[in-house]
Amino acid sequence: MEAQPHPQSPPDTTRRRARDLGIVIGPAGTGPFDAITDVPGVRVGHTTVRRQPDVHSGVTAVVPDLVSPRTPLPAGVFTGNGYGKLIGTTQITELGTLETPVLLTSTLSAFRVADALVGWVLERPGCEEVRSLNPVVGECNDGLLSDIRARPVHEEHVRAALDTASGGTVAEGCVGAGTGTVALGFKAGIGTASRTPVLAGRPFTAGVLVQANFGGTLRVLGRTPTPWSVGAGADGAVPAADTGSCMIVVATDAPLDARQLTRVARRAVFALARTGAAYSHGSGDYAIAFGTRPDGAPVADAELGPLFEAVLDGVEEAVLNSLLAATTTTGFGGRTVPALSADLLLAALTAPPTPTSPSR
Repeated sequence: MEAQPHPQSPPDTTRRRARDLGIVIGPAGTGPFDAITDVPGVRVGHTTVRRQPDVHSGVTAVVPDLVSPRTPLPAGVFTGNGYGKLIGTTQITELGTLETPVLLTSTLSAFRVADALVGWVLERPGCEEVRSLNPVVGECNDGLLSDIRARPVHEEHVRAALDTASGGTVAEGCVGAGTGTVALGFKAGIGTASRTPVLAGRPFTAGVLVQANFGGTLRVLGRTPTPWSVGAGADGAVPAADTGSCMIVVATDAPLDARQLTRVARRAVFALARTGAAYSHGSGDYAIAFGTRPDGAPVADAELGPLFEAVLDGVEEAVLNSLLAATTTTGFGGRTVPALSADLLLAALTAPPTPTSPSR
């Protein structure tokens, strides 16, 4: 079985991100990498686990430098639909704090990943006397393309993702926890984006990372291209993950409390509607938002509007980036899920609306 850490560049550098295509969502600027790592002190690491043709899985780690059981960060969580196995959510809701990095993986591997995360944290300097710990692990069901019952993500994969987590460019698409995921009828995966809103005259950064694996009909900049116009097949049929989910992680250096971060997390889930999400019965849709500056002059609720807009725009772009970075994948049971063609997407967005399907 192939296991490969991806701390920096994506596996397929020929794929283009939304902004490379001239698709700009919202008025706010981005950080230098247009990624969650633009928030100071936030790193990302992936380990991709593949065994052709049946296993396409992995783990992704979002690592805030300051987080530990002794120095928790303020955090909030919002559940759009609770059909999921988000480990650690009740303590975040109760206490409003994050004690560990946030890890993302496959549904049936979530529990093994949580155990590995506990072991890794307990070994950190300053944690020698820790007797209680709340690991935070989110998941999506990658069983459409991967043999999910194999539970292929092991402790060494978790440790590799944590130990290789870095700042700068974030690998997207078919990498880490996004290796086997599907969204909006296309191969998807990990996507990220950032925005630099100004709150009460002060500039801040908000970054998002998504593990996209949900159903619906693709919508870009408010337009819904016909399936065949973006390469989904002449009959418009596209595969759908009937047991999907979307995990969203939001980081910001704005000095917010847990209640305010919960408000931010809500907007992150709301943003999925912009992309065409169906919010179906089997899709567990969650957002975790954390702040990297527990101290500092607080931001009043009435000043949060630009941050809310930044998160809405960032999530929309991150989902699109997850699709554009992914590549066509054939997986478990011989199922093939196509990648979204950037060229066909651009052509569809510039073409006049066509309300009817092509003749047969």
